[in-house]
Amino acid sequence: MVPILAAFALLALLPVSEQGPHEKRLLNALLASYNTLERPVANESEPLEVRFGLTLQQIIDVDEKNQLLITNIWLSLEWNDYNLRWNESEYGGVKDLRITPNKLWKPDVLMYNSADEGFDGTYQTNVVVRNNGSCLYVPPGIFKSTCKIDITWFPFDDQHCDMKFGSWTYDGNQLDLILKDEAGGDLSDFITNGEWYLIGMPGKKNTITYACCPEPYVDVTFTIMIRRRTLYYFFNLIVPCVLISSMALLGFTLPPDSGEKLTLGTYFNCIMFMVASSVVLTVVVLNYHHRTADIHEMPQWIKTVFLQWLPWILRMSRPGKKITRKTIMMSNRMRELELKERSSKSLLANVLDIDDDFRHAPPPPNSTASTGNLGPGCSIFRTDFRRSFVRPSTMEDVGGGLSSHHRELHLILRELQFITARMKKADEEAELISDWKFAAMVVDRFCLFVFTLFTIIATVAVLLSAPHIIVQ
Repeated sequence: MVPILAAFALLALLPVSEQGPHEKRLLNALLASYNTLERPVANESEPLEVRFGLTLQQIIDVDEKNQLLITNIWLSLEWNDYNLRWNESEYGGVKDLRITPNKLWKPDVLMYNSADEGFDGTYQTNVVVRNNGSCLYVPPGIFKSTCKIDITWFPFDDQHCDMKFGSWTYDGNQLDLILKDEAGGDLSDFITNGEWYLIGMPGKKNTITYACCPEPYVDVTFTIMIRRRTLYYFFNLIVPCVLISSMALLGFTLPPDSGEKLTLGTYFNCIMFMVASSVVLTVVVLNYHHRTADIHEMPQWIKTVFLQWLPWILRMSRPGKKITRKTIMMSNRMRELELKERSSKSLLANVLDIDDDFRHAPPPPNSTASTGNLGPGCSIFRTDFRRSFVRPSTMEDVGGGLSSHHRELHLILRELQFITARMKKADEEAELISDWKFAAMVVDRFCLFVFTLFTIIATVAVLLSAPHIIVQ
């Protein structure tokens, strides 16, 4: 108990602080004759120097549509007021005061390119005044500034947004703004933004003579240099587009008779121009695949391009038919010779595939081609044979001057001609359908190569032309 009592005794002997009455007396002495309209300079012919700086706390939003930048910033203004000086020893050691700004003169520094509804978005805080007349004013605020947004390289874009501060009424001869830090704004307390990466915030002092006034005006312009973080857009926009574009190429690998080629192409039609082109080519492939000899005849240029040269270039072949440059030349040569040979033979020789001398050869002496020698079985066969096919002509078309066996031979040849023509037509139709389907496969394979090459080149070209690829 003895040490506690001794401590209380010492406290009782200490002098009582008179800080409160001294501060009140000091405020009354300073503000009694203070005029808030007076520019606080000892020599009115000299400008008042104001040290200006700012601290960037946060980038709240970058509005690309309205071209606005919204930030949380603390301003810093320092000047010396010769009317606010005192001797601290005369006022109980009071070294500084906190005075509301409406009772003091303060520089009317505003942001020129403000887009705020109230124009000035700062919060009026107290001014810290020291005994040597130094005044420190640090108003925080939410600043909404105009910014020219250039999204040419979105999402690999950089944006430079200026924030121009200056006195609204005092020219450079009355108020001189001095950049507090030559490096620019203070970024020590900056809160990292999830969408934008802060590159820097340099500052620059400018002295401009406007058309309205002959006096120069001083401003300090800070440039907020930001870069869009592309990691989000890369994985949520670019990668899906590349994958969807790649999936469009898979449509050419589907079998033409699956029925899903056009559906798949239509699904991707709204994504990019390349997919729209693939839809058009898919329709062409389906059209080729389902063509028949009754509706379409394959032109010679399609045979040359899609059945010979393109398959040879794409290294495609048909079962039992190897396509080479030599086979293409031989096929063209054989077709020319066949046309010449057919044009020099008679119709009957072409039908029966025999020499043209057959029609000039005499009938055998013991020919059994007559009606009496063929017998009833052959007659029945001939009757059934005639009922099985629709003859192109009747018996009345046969010349009356021919003998009986010549007429029977002529009818048999006509029947053979009809059967041969039907079989030949069926073979030609099957071959033509096969040619159209193979042409569709060739177009599919050609589109696969072309679109794959286009996708790779376009993707690489776009990515490499951007100023930067990924910013985390």
